[in-house]
Amino acid sequence: MEEIPSFLTALLTDGDVIRTSFPRFFEKWFFKRVARQRAGIIAHDYKLIGGKSPIFEDTESIAQAIRSRLNLPVITFHRYLTDTHVETFRQIQESSSDEFIVFPLFPQFSFATTGSIARVFEENLDEAILSRMRWIKSYPTHTGYVSAMQTVIADFLKKEGLEEKDVVLFFSAHGLPQEFVDEGDPYERECHQTFDAIRKGFPSAHSLIAFQSKFGPGEWLRPYTSEMCEIPKTWNLGRGNVIFVPLSFTSDHIETLFEIEYQYLPAIRAHGLEAFRCPAMNLRGDWLDAIAQILQEPFYARNEHLVRT
Repeated sequence: MEEIPSFLTALLTDGDVIRTSFPRFFEKWFFKRVARQRAGIIAHDYKLIGGKSPIFEDTESIAQAIRSRLNLPVITFHRYLTDTHVETFRQIQESSSDEFIVFPLFPQFSFATTGSIARVFEENLDEAILSRMRWIKSYPTHTGYVSAMQTVIADFLKKEGLEEKDVVLFFSAHGLPQEFVDEGDPYERECHQTFDAIRKGFPSAHSLIAFQSKFGPGEWLRPYTSEMCEIPKTWNLGRGNVIFVPLSFTSDHIETLFEIEYQYLPAIRAHGLEAFRCPAMNLRGDWLDAIAQILQEPFYARNEHLVRT
């Protein structure tokens, strides 16, 4: 909980995430104030999901599992936990490895996520190290990733005793300003590629995609999950069960454990429908196997192709 202010400050002062026409020094000053103001509100949300985000521990557990599976050293990087950066950069700089394979826990590429990490590396690591980095830019339709997602959904249907023909699979991805996409960000396209690949495994279900977590003014990717939840009977095709599937989230955190659980599910239920939250892949064995598989396939990108110019 005590890390919330610094986390929000790092997030909101990231120029790849929050883009304005104001000078950079003013952006940093202004959004530091916004972060301090929002910290108390966000703290309430984190209390409801256990008093912390599970992402840090999940990421470290994933790293340990991959070390065991591949018998290779694994270094973790937590973009907005800035107190961890010094240790990460030290490990990278002291490594004698001939190459670094960079694996983002973002299946769909955006300059605001994986691109932001690439920029931090570019600004903090020397060229000799950057030249040894091989990035897995994204993997929106990789068979291992898609199969793991399909298994999560199938297992959830079985656990809840739901028939595929009776459900709506509501795929909710994190939103992105429309302006980013208009400038060439491939995130929306890759989200739809993932959506199309996963839903093919559930031909009897009705599937739809929307985007959540809009922040600030301006147009974001549509449709908005929040607005769709206000009119479920216009899209449920008479089906009484709505299952939220976290499309762009590989681990459960504030957007799923709070936003979906405490905002979207009640909104759907208010219309007389049943609503469920399908968990993310988290630490499932099939997801860990998929990561190991992706890491061993040579479809890498160089660092300079990932940073927004």
